[in-house]
Amino acid sequence: MVQLMLSARLGPTSVDSRSRCSQTTLRCLTRNHVCMVGGLPCYDPIMEIKKLLRNLDLGSSVAEFDTSLDRYFVETEVFRALTRDKADIIAGEKGTGKTALFRVFKQRYAAIPELDGVEVIAGFNLAGNPVFQRVTSIDCMPEAGYVTVWKAYFLSLVGNWLLELYEPDLTKGMRALDSLLQRVGLRSKDDSAESIFSKLVYLVDHWLRPKSAGVKFTVTEGGIPVIAPTLDFGRSEPTEPSPDVIAHEEALGVLNKALEEAELTAWVVLDRLDEAFQGFPNIEVPALRALLRTYLDLLAYPRIRLKLFVRNDLFRKVIQGGFVNLTHVNARKIEIVWEEEDLLNLFCRRVRDSAEFLEEAGMAGLTDKDLFDGIFPAQVDQGVRKPTTWTWIMARIRDGNGIKPPRNLIDLIAKAKESQLRSEDRNPREYTQNMPIIEADSIRRALRALSDQRVLVVRVANDEQSRRGCEVGPCCALYRPRSPQ
Repeated sequence: MVQLMLSARLGPTSVDSRSRCSQTTLRCLTRNHVCMVGGLPCYDPIMEIKKLLRNLDLGSSVAEFDTSLDRYFVETEVFRALTRDKADIIAGEKGTGKTALFRVFKQRYAAIPELDGVEVIAGFNLAGNPVFQRVTSIDCMPEAGYVTVWKAYFLSLVGNWLLELYEPDLTKGMRALDSLLQRVGLRSKDDSAESIFSKLVYLVDHWLRPKSAGVKFTVTEGGIPVIAPTLDFGRSEPTEPSPDVIAHEEALGVLNKALEEAELTAWVVLDRLDEAFQGFPNIEVPALRALLRTYLDLLAYPRIRLKLFVRNDLFRKVIQGGFVNLTHVNARKIEIVWEEEDLLNLFCRRVRDSAEFLEEAGMAGLTDKDLFDGIFPAQVDQGVRKPTTWTWIMARIRDGNGIKPPRNLIDLIAKAKESQLRSEDRNPREYTQNMPIIEADSIRRALRALSDQRVLVVRVANDEQSRRGCEVGPCCALYRPRSPQ
Protein backbone atom coordinates (compact mmCIF):
# COMPACT_ATOMS: atom_id res chain seq x y z
CA MET A 1 0.00 0.00 0.00
CA VAL A 2 2.86 2.37 0.91
CA GLN A 3 4.61 1.59 -2.37
CA LEU A 4 1.44 2.24 -4.31
CA MET A 5 0.93 5.62 -2.62
CA LEU A 6 4.57 6.62 -3.21
CA SER A 7 4.25 5.58 -6.81
CA ALA A 8 1.16 7.73 -7.18
CA ARG A 9 2.90 10.71 -5.62
CA LEU A 10 6.16 10.43 -7.55
CA GLY A 11 5.17 8.93 -10.85
CA PRO A 12 2.74 9.96 -13.59
CA THR A 13 -0.91 9.08 -13.14
CA SER A 14 -1.88 5.92 -14.99
CA VAL A 15 -4.37 6.03 -17.85
CA ASP A 16 -6.81 3.97 -15.80
CA SER A 17 -6.64 6.25 -12.78
CA ARG A 18 -6.96 9.35 -14.99
CA SER A 19 -10.12 7.85 -16.47
CA ARG A 20 -11.54 7.16 -13.04
CA CYS A 21 -10.45 10.64 -11.88
CA SER A 22 -12.31 12.33 -14.72
CA GLN A 23 -15.47 10.47 -13.77
CA THR A 24 -15.41 11.22 -10.04
CA THR A 25 -17.22 14.19 -8.57
CA LEU A 26 -14.46 14.79 -6.02
CA ARG A 27 -12.33 17.78 -6.81
CA CYS A 28 -8.82 18.93 -5.96
CA LEU A 29 -8.08 19.25 -2.26
CA THR A 30 -4.97 21.44 -2.41
CA ARG A 31 -3.30 23.84 -4.76
CA ASN A 32 -1.30 20.90 -6.16
CA HIS A 33 -4.56 19.61 -7.67
CA VAL A 34 -4.55 16.28 -5.79
CA CYS A 35 -7.83 14.35 -5.73
CA MET A 36 -8.55 10.99 -4.19
CA VAL A 37 -9.66 7.95 -6.19
CA GLY A 38 -10.20 4.63 -4.40
CA GLY A 39 -8.26 5.93 -1.42
CA LEU A 40 -5.22 6.83 -3.53
CA PRO A 41 -4.04 10.31 -4.56
CA CYS A 42 -4.43 11.12 -8.25
CA TYR A 43 -3.03 14.24 -9.91
CA ASP A 44 -5.16 16.30 -12.30
CA PRO A 45 -3.59 17.38 -15.58
CA ILE A 46 -1.49 20.55 -15.29
CA MET A 47 -3.66 23.64 -14.81
CA GLU A 48 -2.92 26.59 -17.08
CA ILE A 49 -3.42 30.07 -15.66
CA LYS A 50 -5.46 31.20 -18.65
CA LYS A 51 -8.02 28.51 -17.83
CA LEU A 52 -8.20 29.76 -14.26
CA LEU A 53 -8.71 33.34 -15.42
CA ARG A 54 -11.47 32.37 -17.82
CA ASN A 55 -13.33 30.86 -14.87
CA LEU A 56 -12.99 34.06 -12.85
CA ASP A 57 -16.07 36.23 -13.36
CA LEU A 58 -15.96 39.59 -11.55
CA GLY A 59 -19.34 40.77 -12.81
CA SER A 60 -19.87 44.27 -14.16
CA SER A 61 -18.88 47.55 -12.54
CA VAL A 62 -22.14 49.03 -13.87
CA ALA A 63 -25.12 47.88 -11.80
CA GLU A 64 -27.53 47.96 -14.75
CA PHE A 65 -25.51 45.23 -16.51
CA ASP A 66 -24.62 43.05 -13.51
CA THR A 67 -26.93 40.04 -13.44
CA SER A 68 -25.24 38.54 -10.35
CA LEU A 69 -25.33 41.68 -8.23
CA ASP A 70 -27.74 40.31 -5.64
CA ARG A 71 -25.43 37.38 -4.78
CA TYR A 72 -22.41 39.42 -3.72
CA PHE A 73 -24.04 42.69 -2.67
CA VAL A 74 -22.68 44.05 0.62
CA GLU A 75 -25.44 45.18 3.01
CA THR A 76 -23.88 48.36 4.36
CA GLU A 77 -25.13 50.77 7.02
CA VAL A 78 -26.64 52.88 4.23
CA PHE A 79 -28.74 49.91 3.09
CA ARG A 80 -29.88 49.29 6.66
CA ALA A 81 -30.74 52.97 7.17
CA LEU A 82 -32.86 52.86 4.04
CA THR A 83 -34.72 49.73 5.12
CA ARG A 84 -35.40 51.26 8.56
CA ASP A 85 -36.70 54.45 6.92
CA LYS A 86 -33.98 56.53 8.54
CA ALA A 87 -32.94 58.22 5.30
CA ASP A 88 -34.65 59.69 2.26
CA ILE A 89 -31.71 61.17 0.35
CA ILE A 90 -28.92 58.74 -0.54
CA ALA A 91 -25.85 60.70 -1.65
CA GLY A 92 -22.57 59.45 -3.00
CA GLU A 93 -19.83 60.09 -5.51
CA LYS A 94 -20.01 58.68 -9.03
CA GLY A 95 -19.38 54.94 -9.06
CA THR A 96 -20.01 54.39 -5.33
CA GLY A 97 -22.98 52.08 -5.87
CA LYS A 98 -26.16 54.16 -5.70
CA THR A 99 -27.87 52.29 -8.53
CA ALA A 100 -26.66 48.94 -7.17
CA LEU A 101 -28.18 49.84 -3.82
CA PHE A 102 -31.51 50.65 -5.43
CA ARG A 103 -31.59 47.47 -7.52
CA VAL A 104 -30.95 45.18 -4.56
CA PHE A 105 -33.33 47.15 -2.33
CA LYS A 106 -36.07 46.87 -4.96
CA GLN A 107 -35.56 43.10 -5.12
CA ARG A 108 -35.48 42.53 -1.35
CA TYR A 109 -37.86 45.07 0.20
CA ALA A 110 -40.92 42.80 0.05
CA ALA A 111 -39.19 40.31 2.38
CA ILE A 112 -38.15 42.95 4.95
CA PRO A 113 -40.54 42.88 7.94
CA GLU A 114 -40.07 46.59 8.71
CA LEU A 115 -41.43 47.46 5.26
CA ASP A 116 -44.71 45.60 5.53
CA GLY A 117 -47.33 47.74 3.77
CA VAL A 118 -44.69 49.67 1.80
CA GLU A 119 -44.56 49.49 -1.99
CA VAL A 120 -41.43 50.70 -3.78
CA ILE A 121 -42.11 52.37 -7.13
CA ALA A 122 -39.29 53.20 -9.54
CA GLY A 123 -39.84 56.81 -10.53
CA PHE A 124 -37.27 56.58 -13.31
CA ASN A 125 -36.43 54.26 -16.20
CA LEU A 126 -33.56 51.86 -15.51
CA ALA A 127 -32.32 51.68 -19.11
CA GLY A 128 -32.07 54.04 -22.05
CA ASN A 129 -31.95 57.81 -21.91
CA PRO A 130 -33.32 59.13 -18.59
CA VAL A 131 -36.97 59.98 -19.09
CA PHE A 132 -36.50 63.29 -17.27
CA GLN A 133 -34.44 64.54 -20.21
CA ARG A 134 -37.74 65.15 -21.98
CA VAL A 135 -38.43 68.17 -19.80
CA THR A 136 -35.63 69.93 -21.68
CA SER A 137 -37.82 69.92 -24.80
CA ILE A 138 -40.30 72.41 -23.32
CA ASP A 139 -39.85 76.12 -22.73
CA CYS A 140 -37.69 77.13 -19.77
CA MET A 141 -39.70 77.82 -16.64
CA PRO A 142 -39.05 79.39 -13.26
CA GLU A 143 -38.47 77.10 -10.29
CA ALA A 144 -42.15 77.30 -9.31
CA GLY A 145 -43.16 75.82 -12.67
CA TYR A 146 -40.94 72.79 -12.13
CA VAL A 147 -42.51 72.29 -8.69
CA THR A 148 -45.86 71.83 -10.44
CA VAL A 149 -44.30 69.40 -12.92
CA TRP A 150 -42.81 67.26 -10.13
CA LYS A 151 -45.98 67.23 -8.03
CA ALA A 152 -48.15 66.43 -11.03
CA TYR A 153 -45.73 63.63 -11.93
CA PHE A 154 -45.84 61.97 -8.51
CA LEU A 155 -49.61 62.37 -8.36
CA SER A 156 -49.96 60.68 -11.75
CA LEU A 157 -47.30 57.99 -11.20
CA VAL A 158 -48.55 56.78 -7.84
CA GLY A 159 -52.22 57.44 -8.63
CA ASN A 160 -52.27 55.44 -11.85
CA TRP A 161 -50.23 52.65 -10.26
CA LEU A 162 -52.76 52.39 -7.40
CA LEU A 163 -55.80 52.46 -9.69
CA GLU A 164 -54.37 49.80 -11.99
CA LEU A 165 -53.57 47.67 -8.95
CA TYR A 166 -57.12 47.75 -7.57
CA GLU A 167 -59.32 48.25 -10.62
CA PRO A 168 -62.21 47.40 -10.87
CA ASP A 169 -62.62 47.08 -7.07
CA LEU A 170 -62.03 50.76 -6.28
CA THR A 171 -62.74 52.29 -2.90
CA LYS A 172 -64.50 55.63 -2.50
CA GLY A 173 -61.18 57.43 -2.25
CA MET A 174 -59.83 55.65 -5.33
CA ARG A 175 -62.87 56.68 -7.36
CA ALA A 176 -62.26 60.28 -6.31
CA LEU A 177 -58.63 59.89 -7.39
CA ASP A 178 -59.69 58.44 -10.74
CA SER A 179 -62.02 61.39 -11.33
CA LEU A 180 -59.30 63.88 -10.42
CA LEU A 181 -56.76 62.36 -12.81
CA GLN A 182 -59.37 62.37 -15.57
CA ARG A 183 -60.06 66.07 -14.99
CA VAL A 184 -56.42 67.12 -15.28
CA GLY A 185 -55.71 64.81 -18.22
CA LEU A 186 -53.28 62.55 -16.35
CA ARG A 187 -55.19 59.27 -16.23
CA SER A 188 -53.20 56.52 -17.94
CA LYS A 189 -53.54 52.77 -18.28
CA ASP A 190 -49.76 52.49 -18.63
CA ASP A 191 -48.33 53.28 -15.20
CA SER A 192 -44.63 53.03 -16.13
CA ALA A 193 -42.43 56.00 -15.25
CA GLU A 194 -41.52 56.55 -18.89
CA SER A 195 -45.13 56.69 -20.10
CA ILE A 196 -46.36 58.82 -17.21
CA PHE A 197 -43.61 61.43 -17.49
CA SER A 198 -43.82 61.55 -21.28
CA LYS A 199 -47.57 62.15 -21.08
CA LEU A 200 -47.01 64.90 -18.51
CA VAL A 201 -44.35 66.67 -20.60
CA TYR A 202 -46.64 66.53 -23.62
CA LEU A 203 -49.42 68.06 -21.52
CA VAL A 204 -47.18 70.80 -20.08
CA ASP A 205 -45.92 71.68 -23.54
CA HIS A 206 -49.53 72.18 -24.67
CA TRP A 207 -50.34 74.18 -21.57
CA LEU A 208 -47.56 76.54 -22.59
CA ARG A 209 -48.09 76.40 -26.36
CA PRO A 210 -51.69 75.52 -27.27
CA LYS A 211 -52.84 75.47 -30.88
CA SER A 212 -55.27 78.31 -30.30
CA ALA A 213 -53.65 81.74 -30.60
CA GLY A 214 -54.06 83.90 -27.52
CA VAL A 215 -54.90 80.94 -25.25
CA LYS A 216 -52.06 80.01 -22.91
CA PHE A 217 -51.70 78.50 -19.46
CA THR A 218 -49.07 79.63 -17.01
CA VAL A 219 -47.50 76.76 -15.14
CA THR A 220 -47.30 78.05 -11.58
CA GLU A 221 -46.76 76.55 -8.17
CA GLY A 222 -50.42 77.01 -7.29
CA GLY A 223 -51.83 73.85 -8.81
CA ILE A 224 -52.54 71.71 -11.84
CA PRO A 225 -54.68 73.20 -14.65
CA VAL A 226 -57.99 71.48 -15.28
CA ILE A 227 -58.55 70.38 -18.85
CA ALA A 228 -62.14 70.85 -20.00
CA PRO A 229 -63.58 67.64 -21.52
CA THR A 230 -64.22 69.37 -24.87
CA LEU A 231 -60.69 70.75 -25.20
CA ASP A 232 -58.80 69.28 -28.14
CA PHE A 233 -55.30 70.61 -28.79
CA GLY A 234 -55.00 68.66 -32.02
CA ARG A 235 -57.74 70.47 -33.97
CA SER A 236 -57.71 73.83 -35.67
CA GLU A 237 -60.59 75.24 -33.60
CA PRO A 238 -60.05 74.24 -29.98
CA THR A 239 -62.56 75.33 -27.40
CA GLU A 240 -61.60 77.69 -24.61
CA PRO A 241 -59.83 75.81 -21.80
CA SER A 242 -61.08 76.08 -18.26
CA PRO A 243 -59.08 78.60 -16.16
CA ASP A 244 -59.51 76.44 -13.05
CA VAL A 245 -56.66 74.73 -11.28
CA ILE A 246 -56.67 72.01 -8.68
CA ALA A 247 -54.47 72.98 -5.77
CA HIS A 248 -51.59 70.62 -5.12
CA GLU A 249 -52.67 70.22 -1.52
CA GLU A 250 -56.10 69.03 -2.63
CA ALA A 251 -54.77 66.66 -5.29
CA LEU A 252 -52.10 65.11 -3.07
CA GLY A 253 -54.62 64.86 -0.23
CA VAL A 254 -56.90 62.79 -2.46
CA LEU A 255 -53.99 60.49 -3.34
CA ASN A 256 -52.94 60.16 0.30
CA LYS A 257 -56.51 59.25 1.28
CA ALA A 258 -56.75 56.57 -1.42
CA LEU A 259 -53.46 55.03 -0.25
CA GLU A 260 -54.68 55.12 3.32
CA GLU A 261 -57.82 53.18 2.37
CA ALA A 262 -55.57 50.58 0.73
CA GLU A 263 -53.34 50.53 3.83
CA LEU A 264 -50.32 51.17 1.61
CA THR A 265 -47.42 53.60 1.66
CA ALA A 266 -45.75 54.40 -1.66
CA TRP A 267 -42.01 55.01 -1.75
CA VAL A 268 -41.10 56.63 -5.05
CA VAL A 269 -37.40 56.23 -5.83
CA LEU A 270 -35.56 58.56 -8.20
CA ASP A 271 -32.09 57.81 -9.54
CA ARG A 272 -29.98 58.87 -12.56
CA LEU A 273 -30.66 62.52 -11.77
CA ASP A 274 -27.10 63.43 -12.75
CA GLU A 275 -27.85 62.22 -16.29
CA ALA A 276 -31.31 63.75 -16.58
CA PHE A 277 -30.35 67.34 -17.37
CA GLN A 278 -26.69 66.95 -18.33
CA GLY A 279 -25.72 69.70 -20.70
CA PHE A 280 -28.66 71.90 -19.68
CA PRO A 281 -27.38 73.79 -16.61
CA ASN A 282 -30.06 76.48 -16.85
CA ILE A 283 -32.71 73.78 -16.52
CA GLU A 284 -30.84 71.41 -14.23
CA VAL A 285 -30.51 73.69 -11.21
CA PRO A 286 -34.08 75.07 -11.04
CA ALA A 287 -35.56 71.65 -11.85
CA LEU A 288 -33.60 69.89 -9.10
CA ARG A 289 -34.13 72.69 -6.58
CA ALA A 290 -37.83 72.29 -7.32
CA LEU A 291 -37.48 68.55 -6.68
CA LEU A 292 -36.01 69.21 -3.24
CA ARG A 293 -38.83 71.64 -2.47
CA THR A 294 -41.33 69.03 -3.62
CA TYR A 295 -39.66 66.47 -1.35
CA LEU A 296 -40.13 68.78 1.64
CA ASP A 297 -43.76 69.51 0.74
CA LEU A 298 -44.58 65.80 0.43
CA LEU A 299 -43.49 65.19 4.03
CA ALA A 300 -46.98 66.45 4.94
CA TYR A 301 -48.46 63.33 3.29
CA PRO A 302 -47.38 60.25 5.27
CA ARG A 303 -48.49 57.80 2.59
CA ILE A 304 -46.32 59.37 -0.15
CA ARG A 305 -42.56 59.30 0.31
CA LEU A 306 -39.69 60.25 -1.97
CA LYS A 307 -36.34 58.47 -1.88
CA LEU A 308 -33.73 60.40 -3.88
CA PHE A 309 -30.40 58.91 -5.01
CA VAL A 310 -28.14 61.79 -5.93
CA ARG A 311 -24.47 62.47 -6.63
CA ASN A 312 -22.66 64.60 -4.06
CA ASP A 313 -21.39 67.12 -6.60
CA LEU A 314 -24.88 67.56 -8.01
CA PHE A 315 -26.35 68.05 -4.54
CA ARG A 316 -23.76 70.73 -3.78
CA LYS A 317 -24.55 72.48 -7.05
CA VAL A 318 -28.29 72.50 -6.34
CA ILE A 319 -28.00 74.02 -2.85
CA GLN A 320 -25.28 76.50 -3.81
CA GLY A 321 -26.25 80.00 -2.75
CA GLY A 322 -28.57 78.73 -0.02
CA PHE A 323 -31.68 76.63 0.25
CA VAL A 324 -34.62 77.18 2.59
CA ASN A 325 -35.01 74.41 5.19
CA LEU A 326 -31.73 72.78 4.20
CA THR A 327 -31.40 71.46 7.75
CA HIS A 328 -34.60 69.46 7.20
CA VAL A 329 -33.09 67.97 4.05
CA ASN A 330 -29.77 67.14 5.70
CA ALA A 331 -31.55 65.51 8.63
CA ARG A 332 -32.79 62.78 6.25
CA LYS A 333 -29.63 62.55 4.13
CA ILE A 334 -27.00 59.81 4.33
CA GLU A 335 -23.81 59.39 2.33
CA ILE A 336 -22.38 56.22 0.84
CA VAL A 337 -18.87 55.74 2.21
CA TRP A 338 -16.49 52.94 1.32
CA GLU A 339 -13.61 52.02 3.62
CA GLU A 340 -10.69 50.03 2.20
CA GLU A 341 -11.84 46.95 4.13
CA ASP A 342 -15.27 47.27 2.49
CA LEU A 343 -13.69 47.41 -0.96
CA LEU A 344 -11.55 44.34 -0.28
CA ASN A 345 -14.62 42.44 0.92
CA LEU A 346 -16.61 43.55 -2.15
CA PHE A 347 -13.88 42.27 -4.48
CA CYS A 348 -13.55 38.96 -2.61
CA ARG A 349 -17.32 38.39 -2.64
CA ARG A 350 -17.21 38.63 -6.41
CA VAL A 351 -14.30 36.20 -6.59
CA ARG A 352 -16.10 33.73 -4.31
CA ASP A 353 -19.06 33.80 -6.66
CA SER A 354 -16.78 31.98 -9.16
CA ALA A 355 -16.88 28.62 -7.41
CA GLU A 356 -15.02 26.76 -10.17
CA PHE A 357 -12.14 29.25 -10.04
CA LEU A 358 -11.80 28.86 -6.26
CA GLU A 359 -11.89 25.09 -6.50
CA GLU A 360 -9.30 24.83 -9.25
CA ALA A 361 -7.01 27.37 -7.62
CA GLY A 362 -7.36 25.72 -4.21
CA MET A 363 -8.44 29.02 -2.64
CA ALA A 364 -11.75 28.05 -1.08
CA GLY A 365 -12.01 29.05 2.57
CA LEU A 366 -9.28 31.70 2.46
CA THR A 367 -9.67 35.03 4.25
CA ASP A 368 -10.18 38.19 2.18
CA LYS A 369 -6.53 39.18 2.51
CA ASP A 370 -5.19 35.72 1.68
CA LEU A 371 -7.52 35.46 -1.29
CA PHE A 372 -6.30 38.78 -2.70
CA ASP A 373 -2.66 37.86 -2.02
CA GLY A 374 -3.18 34.52 -3.78
CA ILE A 375 -4.28 36.25 -6.99
CA PHE A 376 -1.88 39.21 -7.11
CA PRO A 377 1.85 39.69 -6.53
CA ALA A 378 3.04 41.10 -3.21
CA GLN A 379 4.10 44.36 -4.91
CA VAL A 380 3.54 46.03 -8.25
CA ASP A 381 6.83 47.91 -8.02
CA GLN A 382 9.59 45.99 -6.29
CA GLY A 383 11.51 47.60 -3.44
CA VAL A 384 11.75 47.78 0.34
CA ARG A 385 10.02 51.18 0.43
CA LYS A 386 7.45 50.33 -2.19
CA PRO A 387 3.81 49.73 -1.16
CA THR A 388 1.96 46.45 -1.26
CA THR A 389 -0.20 45.75 -4.30
CA TRP A 390 -3.41 46.54 -2.40
CA THR A 391 -2.05 49.89 -1.17
CA TRP A 392 -0.78 50.66 -4.69
CA ILE A 393 -4.24 50.01 -6.15
CA MET A 394 -6.03 52.04 -3.46
CA ALA A 395 -3.80 55.05 -4.17
CA ARG A 396 -4.58 54.92 -7.89
CA ILE A 397 -8.34 54.42 -7.98
CA ARG A 398 -8.99 57.61 -6.00
CA ASP A 399 -10.92 60.36 -7.74
CA GLY A 400 -10.27 64.09 -7.47
CA ASN A 401 -12.01 64.24 -4.09
CA GLY A 402 -9.97 61.41 -2.62
CA ILE A 403 -12.91 58.99 -2.89
CA LYS A 404 -12.21 55.37 -3.84
CA PRO A 405 -15.26 54.29 -5.89
CA PRO A 406 -15.94 50.55 -6.12
CA ARG A 407 -16.51 50.98 -9.87
CA ASN A 408 -12.89 52.05 -10.36
CA LEU A 409 -11.62 49.04 -8.39
CA ILE A 410 -13.68 46.53 -10.36
CA ASP A 411 -12.80 48.19 -13.68
CA LEU A 412 -9.08 48.15 -12.87
CA ILE A 413 -9.02 44.49 -11.85
CA ALA A 414 -11.20 43.47 -14.81
CA LYS A 415 -8.79 45.22 -17.19
CA ALA A 416 -5.84 43.58 -15.44
CA LYS A 417 -7.48 40.21 -15.97
CA GLU A 418 -7.99 40.96 -19.68
CA SER A 419 -4.38 42.06 -20.03
CA GLN A 420 -3.14 38.91 -18.27
CA LEU A 421 -5.22 36.70 -20.56
CA ARG A 422 -3.57 38.30 -23.58
CA SER A 423 -0.18 37.70 -21.97
CA GLU A 424 -1.06 34.04 -21.30
CA ASP A 425 -2.08 33.59 -24.94
CA ARG A 426 1.42 34.71 -25.94
CA ASN A 427 3.34 32.89 -23.20
CA PRO A 428 1.22 30.29 -21.38
CA ARG A 429 2.12 29.55 -17.75
CA GLU A 430 1.35 26.52 -15.64
CA TYR A 431 -0.21 27.31 -12.31
CA THR A 432 1.81 26.44 -9.22
CA GLN A 433 1.51 27.38 -5.61
CA ASN A 434 2.69 30.88 -4.60
CA MET A 435 2.59 32.06 -8.21
CA PRO A 436 0.56 35.28 -8.80
CA ILE A 437 -2.26 34.65 -11.24
CA ILE A 438 -2.30 38.29 -12.37
CA GLU A 439 1.18 39.77 -12.76
CA ALA A 440 2.44 43.27 -12.01
CA ASP A 441 2.82 44.23 -15.68
CA SER A 442 -0.86 43.48 -16.30
CA ILE A 443 -1.87 45.70 -13.40
CA ARG A 444 0.21 48.58 -14.78
CA ARG A 445 -1.28 48.17 -18.26
CA ALA A 446 -4.76 48.07 -16.73
CA LEU A 447 -4.15 51.35 -14.93
CA ARG A 448 -3.10 53.04 -18.19
CA ALA A 449 -6.22 51.71 -19.94
CA LEU A 450 -8.49 52.81 -17.09
CA SER A 451 -6.93 56.29 -17.04
CA ASP A 452 -7.44 56.66 -20.78
CA GLN A 453 -11.05 55.53 -20.41
CA ARG A 454 -11.80 58.02 -17.62
CA VAL A 455 -10.23 60.90 -19.55
CA LEU A 456 -12.29 60.00 -22.62
CA VAL A 457 -15.52 59.89 -20.59
CA VAL A 458 -14.87 63.34 -19.13
CA ARG A 459 -13.92 64.77 -22.52
CA VAL A 460 -17.05 63.43 -24.22
CA ALA A 461 -19.25 64.73 -21.37
CA ASN A 462 -17.68 68.20 -21.64
CA ASP A 463 -18.09 68.25 -25.41
CA GLU A 464 -21.74 67.22 -25.08
CA GLN A 465 -22.36 69.87 -22.44
CA SER A 466 -20.78 72.56 -24.62
CA ARG A 467 -22.86 71.48 -27.62
CA ARG A 468 -26.11 71.46 -25.68
CA GLY A 469 -25.23 74.67 -23.89
CA CYS A 470 -25.19 76.45 -27.23
CA GLU A 471 -28.66 75.12 -27.99
CA VAL A 472 -30.38 75.99 -24.71
CA GLY A 473 -28.57 79.24 -24.00
CA PRO A 474 -30.72 81.54 -26.18
CA CYS A 475 -33.94 79.99 -24.83
CA CYS A 476 -33.04 80.59 -21.20
CA ALA A 477 -31.38 83.95 -21.80
CA LEU A 478 -34.56 85.32 -23.35
CA TYR A 479 -36.71 84.22 -20.41
CA ARG A 480 -36.89 87.02 -17.88
CA PRO A 481 -39.88 86.66 -15.51
CA ARG A 482 -41.42 90.01 -14.63
CA SER A 483 -43.24 88.85 -11.52
CA PRO A 484 -42.16 86.87 -8.44
CA GLN A 485 -44.06 83.93 -9.84
